[in-house]
This record gives sequence, structure tokens and C-alpha cells, in this order.
Amino acid sequence: IFAILGVLAYGGYNTSAKQSAIAREKMARLKELQTTIRLITQDFEQLAPRSVRDVLGDKMVGALEANPTNTQYIVRLTRAGWTNPAGVQRSTLQRVAYELDKDKGILCRDYWTVLDGTLANKPVQRELIKDVVSVKFNYRDASGQAYEQWPPPTQTVNPERLRPIGVELTLELKDFGTL
Repeated sequence: IFAILGVLAYGGYNTSAKQSAIAREKMARLKELQTTIRLITQDFEQLAPRSVRDVLGDKMVGALEANPTNTQYIVRLTRAGWTNPAGVQRSTLQRVAYELDKDKGILCRDYWTVLDGTLANKPVQRELIKDVVSVKFNYRDASGQAYEQWPPPTQTVNPERLRPIGVELTLELKDFGTL
């Protein structure tokens, strides 16, 4: 009788342990997704109208630069609110960019330690979320018109300082589908 009860108890414990491991894995994935959305949201909420020089110093690049045909970055922007707890002498503005490694299915966030960088300034990269199929941003101007690129092609006056009034993110993941 004790042997039968022991086998039944072990089976129940084994099932419970497997379910607990699955739940931990799902919670880690959800945390990864929430962190990604939080970072993207914070970056766009703190979008600063500060354009930057290109790496060669020849021309100014917009505070927000997004072109879906860009082969490397989906979007690049200047954001405010870069914390400085060590009191290092530097700006509170930060240049960030998002890129999707389609081969690996990983969405990454890059940032630079200086705004007006050169070829020698390499970005610091952070992998945000895995198993990404696609990432798409839409930007709305003051009239409510949606654009896939920013600044809009119709904008001719100060396009480098122009900011959208709204940003829509569509994220397609292998396990969650389209968000």
C-alpha cells in the first residue's frame, strides 16, 4: 500500500515540477516582452528635438529618423532623461536605435555614449527580445496622417527637429503572434 501511494505521490510531484518549470519559462518570456515595450515607450515619450551630426560631420540627422527600407536600423532617435547617478560630465540626452536581426529573430536596442558620434564611437547593444518575426512603426503627424517613415517625405521646413504626435508599434512574435 505504501509503495503504491509513494508511486502516485511521485507522479503528482513530477507533474507539478514540470508545470512549475513551464510557468517560470512563460513568465520570463512575458517579462522580456514587457521590458521591450517599456523601453520603446520610454524612448518615444522622452523624444527630444535635438538633431545630431552624421558620423562624418557633414550633415545633420533628424532627432527622429525612421525608414523601413534602412538595412540596419528600424528607427534612430534622440531621447532625454539619460540618468547619471555617477555624476559623470556628459549630456542627459542619448542617441538610441532599434534594429532587428532577421537571421536570429532578435530585436536589439543600441545606444551611443555621445550624441554627435564619429566612426570611432561604437554603439552599446542590448538584446531585448527573441523570436521576433517583424517590427513595424507608424508615425502620425499633427494632421493625423500616418507614415511609415519619419520625417514625412512632404515635410520641408526643419524636418530634422520634427516630432510625431503619435507612434504605433506592431510587433510580431513567433509565440504571441501580432501585438
